[in-house]
Order: sequence, then structure tokens, then C-alpha cells
Amino acid sequence: MLWWIAVTVFSFFIKGLCGFANTLVFTSLLSFTNNNVNISPVELVLGYPTNVIVAWKERRWIRWQLCVPLSVLIILGSIPGILFLKNADTTVIKILFGFVIIGIGGQMLWQEKHAKPVRQSKVALAVIGVLSGVLCGLYGVGALLGAYMGKITENSHSFKGNLCTVFWVESTMRILLYLHWGIISLEVLGFAVKLVPFMILGLVLGMVSSSLLDEKVVRKVVIVMLIFSGAALIVNSL
Repeated sequence: MLWWIAVTVFSFFIKGLCGFANTLVFTSLLSFTNNNVNISPVELVLGYPTNVIVAWKERRWIRWQLCVPLSVLIILGSIPGILFLKNADTTVIKILFGFVIIGIGGQMLWQEKHAKPVRQSKVALAVIGVLSGVLCGLYGVGALLGAYMGKITENSHSFKGNLCTVFWVESTMRILLYLHWGIISLEVLGFAVKLVPFMILGLVLGMVSSSLLDEKVVRKVVIVMLIFSGAALIVNSL
């Protein structure tokens, strides 16, 4: 339980600071001792209100012409991802998740050096939307979407507002599907409720720290940690 508490505080500190990466941190650190099918529903319940809070805080930066199509595409991609999470071998999932973490970490590290916004592409929007949906359904991970969103938004306020709005829509659908397929149970809800105070603590500390710390430095540290975590997870699962 102490490990869950520590990971919860740290993960949602990152959420409050950067607006994303909480799921990657939460899932990658807990995957060493737990199966993804047990981790994802807990993180989903904890992360749902944080997306609402951050989106509301940055609501004037939300671009609905971007959020609506992305939300639809992600929902479509989430369905096969959730089905795979429910039925696949957990060892395979952990190995795949390790490669996903390394790949996303590499993309995010590259993006830190090429932070200039680019024009929104409809093709890229469609591909990233569906792939992000699969990753969200399978792992609850939206960092691929975050990497794309970071390219087409003009500042951190726009990035956080639009990203968390899409996450909120996707999380709503995923909660309904998790309940329907029995992935979220009363036991999961009870366990998540116990972690809520620590989620709030981490989120508040992150939001306060965002005006005091260098966000780019923190993000680079998190990315490097995720890459090493992904590699270690693969080795540990083989």
C-alpha cells in the first residue's frame, strides 16, 4: 500500500506540473509488481477528476474544433485496446508496454528539442487519434496524443486545456466500458477511494510548483526515467 501511495503522489504531481505523463509514471512503476488489468482501472478512477480540474482551469484555451474529432477517434480506438487488456496474456502486455514507454519517451525527448508548433494535419490527426485510443484502452496511456498536441498548440495553457479535455471525454467512455466488461469492480473503486487524498495532494503540489519550477527540466527528467523504466520492465518480463 505504501508503494501505491508514493506512486500516486508522484504521478499526480507530474500531472499538475505538466498536464500529462501521470499515467505513464503510475503504470510503469506499478507494473513491476502488478498486472496492467489491476493498475489501469485504479489510475482511470483517480485520473478522471484531475482532467476535469485542469481543463476547467485552462478552459479559455480549449479549441473544440480540435478536441471533438480527436475525442471521437480515440473512443473508436479504445474499444479494441480494452478488449485486448481484458483477454490477452499479461506477460505479453508488460513486454509491449515496455516498448511503448521507450518509443513514447524517445518521441517526447525529441520533441523537447523541436518545440515549435506545426500546422495541424488531418491525416496525422486521424492516425494519432486512433493509435492513442488503442493505447488509452490498453494501458490508459495518452502520451502519444500529448506528443502530437504539443506540436500543434501555442503554449502550455493551450496544451493542458485541450489535452485534458480530450482525456476527460475519453476517460468517460472508458469508465463506462470498464464497468460494462467488469474491469472496474467495487473492490477497485474502494481501493481507488483510499488513494484519492494522495492524488489530490500530488495534483495540488504540482499545480503550485508549475509556477515555481522549470517545467522543461522536470519533463526531461520524467522522460529519461520512463525510458529506463520501460527497458527494465521488458528485461524483467522476459
